[in-house]
Amino acid sequence: MTSERAGIETAPASARRGIEPGAVTLWLLAALALVYLIAPLVELLLAEPWPQVPAALTDPLALDATRVSALSATITTALVAVVGIPLAYALARWRFPLRPLVTGLIFVPLVFPAVVSGIAQLLVYGPYGPVGALFAARGIELSNSLAGVVLAQSFVAAPFAVVAARSAFEAVDAQTEAVAQTLGASRWRVFWTISLPQAWSGALAGLALTWLRAFGEFGATAVMAYHPYTLPVYVYVQLTGLGTPAALPLALVALAACAVVIGVALLLTRQTRTPGGHP
Repeated sequence: MTSERAGIETAPASARRGIEPGAVTLWLLAALALVYLIAPLVELLLAEPWPQVPAALTDPLALDATRVSALSATITTALVAVVGIPLAYALARWRFPLRPLVTGLIFVPLVFPAVVSGIAQLLVYGPYGPVGALFAARGIELSNSLAGVVLAQSFVAAPFAVVAARSAFEAVDAQTEAVAQTLGASRWRVFWTISLPQAWSGALAGLALTWLRAFGEFGATAVMAYHPYTLPVYVYVQLTGLGTPAALPLALVALAACAVVIGVALLLTRQTRTPGGHP
C-alpha cells in the first residue's frame, strides 16, 4: 500500500490532471499547418493523368529542361558553397563597421520579387550591362545561356546557405578556436579543422535548401535566361500553351527531384550532427 501511494504521489501532475487543453490546442494548430502543406501535394498526385505520364516524361524537351535545372542547381550550389560559407563565417566571427549593412543586403534577395531580381541582374549581366558587355564584346553572352541560369539562381538561392551556415558557425564555441590559435594554428586552419567540422550539419542543410531553391527558381531565371529552358520555365510554357494536364507530369518530376534531395540532405545532416559523423 505504501509503495502504491508513493507511486501516485510521484506521478506527473499532467498525468493526474489528464489531457491539458493547451496541449490539445497546440496539436490542433500543428495538424492544421500540416494538412495545409500536404493537401496540395496529395491533390497533385490525385490529379495526375497517370496514363500520360510515361510519354510526357520521355519528351526530349522535358528531359533537357530537367537536365538543365539539375545541372545549373548543382553548379549554383557549388559556387555558393565556395563563397557563401566563408561569408557566413566572417559574419559570425568578425566585427566590422558595415556588418549590419552586409547582413541586411544578404536578406534582400529573399524579399525581392523574383522578377525584380531578374531585372536587376539583367542590368548588370545583360549584353548592355557593365559586366555582360565585357563578355559580349568577346562573343560570350551571359544572358540566355546556362551561365545566365546559374547567375539568376545564385542570386536568389545564396541567402539560404549564408543564413543557415552563419547560425551554425555562431553555435560553435569560440573558445575552441581561440585555444587553437594560441597554439599557433592559422585562421585558415582553424576554419577547416575546427569551425567547419562543427558547423557542417547546419551548413549542409543550408546548401540543400540552396539546391532546392535553385532547382525551383522561375521568375529571375525567366527574365535573365528564358533559354535554355529550365524545368520551371518549361512547366510554365506547357501550362500556358497546352493547359494544366500537360504541366502536371512535369510537376511530378519536380516533386520527385525535391523529395530525393530532401531525403539525402536529412540523411547526411543526421550523420554529421556531431563532430566525427556520429548521429
